[in-house]
Amino acid sequence: MKFSELVRLLEREGFRLIKEKGSIRYYAKAGHPHLIRVDFHGAKEVPTGTCHAILKAAGLKQK
Repeated sequence: MKFSELVRLLEREGFRLIKEKGSIRYYAKAGHPHLIRVDFHGAKEVPTGTCHAILKAAGLKQK
């Protein structure tokens, strides 16, 4: 999965970009207690462990 695909998945699930500092983006969703941090690198592949950690923090399952 590429970073851009991961961001699209988060946005499809209701997460919205809250703040951005350099390449680090923070996403939040109403009713979700934590911010989701994504070190955005566009078309690069997300490392497997990083992808699992982001999806787990967001409460999503990988498809």
